[in-house]
Amino acid sequence: MVTGPAENLERELAVLLRRSRAISRETARSVHPELEPEAYSLLVRLDDVGSARPSDLAAFFGIGKPTLSRQVQLLERLGFLERAADPDDGRAVLLTLSPTGLEQVHAARQARRQRLHDRLASWDDAEMAQLADLLARFNASII
Repeated sequence: MVTGPAENLERELAVLLRRSRAISRETARSVHPELEPEAYSLLVRLDDVGSARPSDLAAFFGIGKPTLSRQVQLLERLGFLERAADPDDGRAVLLTLSPTGLEQVHAARQARRQRLHDRLASWDDAEMAQLADLLARFNASII
């Protein structure tokens, strides 16, 4: 079978995605044994943006509001999220990380970054920057 660049890319992306899912499961469980990777991703997004409306989070992740609602309820029950009225729209709610959520997410993200750094120890900064640039370009093209 002849393979070209597109086939090689597809194969490598499939491997990357499988490994990424495994790492995400491991990272989520390090935050809390009940946490699923999707809920961990929600925590990371809130860490990145500070606060967000549930509808904006659902749109960002491409999931339905009922799915997001279940994840939010779990995260609230675990003490990782807080709700507040949106100052721009009293009918809307903003979600933010609680102090516990912030602490847990920062610790998990730092550990994840350290594992990545350890695995790429033989890469120089230019190689890592090039990969990051190519992945950013790839991610922008698949939206």
